[in-house]
Amino acid sequence: MAVYTLEARLALAIEIAEEAGQMIRNAREQKGFSQRLKGGVELVTDVDIAVDTLISQRLEEHFPGEARLSEELSPEEALHNPAEQLWVVDPIDGTVNFAQGLRHVAVSIGWIEQGVGKVGVVHAPFLNDTFSAAQGLGAFCNQQPITPSVADSLESTLVGTGFPYDKTARKHLLRRLEATLTHCQDVRRNGSAALDICDVACGRLDAYYETVSPWDFVAGWVIAREAGARVGHLVDVPADIPADLFPEQLLVTAPKVYDAMATMLVEASS
Repeated sequence: MAVYTLEARLALAIEIAEEAGQMIRNAREQKGFSQRLKGGVELVTDVDIAVDTLISQRLEEHFPGEARLSEELSPEEALHNPAEQLWVVDPIDGTVNFAQGLRHVAVSIGWIEQGVGKVGVVHAPFLNDTFSAAQGLGAFCNQQPITPSVADSLESTLVGTGFPYDKTARKHLLRRLEATLTHCQDVRRNGSAALDICDVACGRLDAYYETVSPWDFVAGWVIAREAGARVGHLVDVPADIPADLFPEQLLVTAPKVYDAMATMLVEASS
């Protein structure tokens, strides 16, 4: 079995993500995809399945036997029993946006080794952005280095967030949203967690908070951390789940506003 450096893994992940992105572009142009509700609340299209299958095949070709955690093909695996080497994939982050003709759509591919996120690629085919990072090698957008903003107060902090598909779970989030609207510059809700996190990494947003699924955030988490953003959780991480896989109450910010954001959000929900 071939031994890959982080640089090689990153290059292959970029190649696979961009191939998947072209498939997504083609599918939108052809307008022939079907859609249904998964679990009665979450939209999924046949393009999600096709792209997930493509990515799975490409990863197996290059990294045979390495475990995969993906939204459409293997969503229940690997969270509480993570493999030593694990690919975490969201074939289309922003499925509703894709189906509605909106542009915030991304392919997200992350790689975790021994519980630590080490490679992340987030490719946005309709925005022509490819974010990428590997541990110790910095973070990039379209091969140009990126860094987070220099925001240093809540008043200057532009915040990204999202809301769960289950509408009954939204009510308890309103106090945090109210606090954010009261104390921060403003709020954006773009519909792709991976891109929200990358927007913090490159300074387009100053902060992001949300509870998501592992495939939504792992790649962006690596990118944000390598760019110099602060990443963490607003709750304690269970001992049996690596922090880089735990998707509850994420917080990603420009370095100088992390503590103030964390305090505000925790106090708002207490």
